[in-house]
Amino acid sequence: MYKTQEGQPFMVHEDGPNSPFDHQRVISKLTFELGLLYYQQKRIILEPLPETPLDEGPGHAVPDVILYDKTAEETKIIIEVCQNNGQRNDLRKIIYLIEDNDYGILEGFVYNYKTREWLRYRKGDGGVATNSSVSEVMSIDMGAFL
Repeated sequence: MYKTQEGQPFMVHEDGPNSPFDHQRVISKLTFELGLLYYQQKRIILEPLPETPLDEGPGHAVPDVILYDKTAEETKIIIEVCQNNGQRNDLRKIIYLIEDNDYGILEGFVYNYKTREWLRYRKGDGGVATNSSVSEVMSIDMGAFL
């Protein structure tokens, strides 16, 4: 179970079906743009999937967008979409999923749709995220998508 910095538990996927329209629009735009690169242009090898559990069965994290390697059967990139009050928890969640789990995730992003800021965390970054929308795994800048 995930815990906030204050030690309080928080749910694996807090937003669920009650997510604001702006939140869902960002997820839609990301999966659309990434889907074009994957399905039509064949420029990326990772399949974008919205709100998909990291593993089968109950109790697994459900990032807003995953980029899945069908050959390796692993999620390589996760993206969380938030607004100001959820940014810190989403960043902690991404770091936890990358560093403390064996999902195979190499890179994680948090996009704040209120401030239009991107944060990127890569496996081995020592708990410190950088302001970037550039995926080194896919060699693309997702900032232009939104």
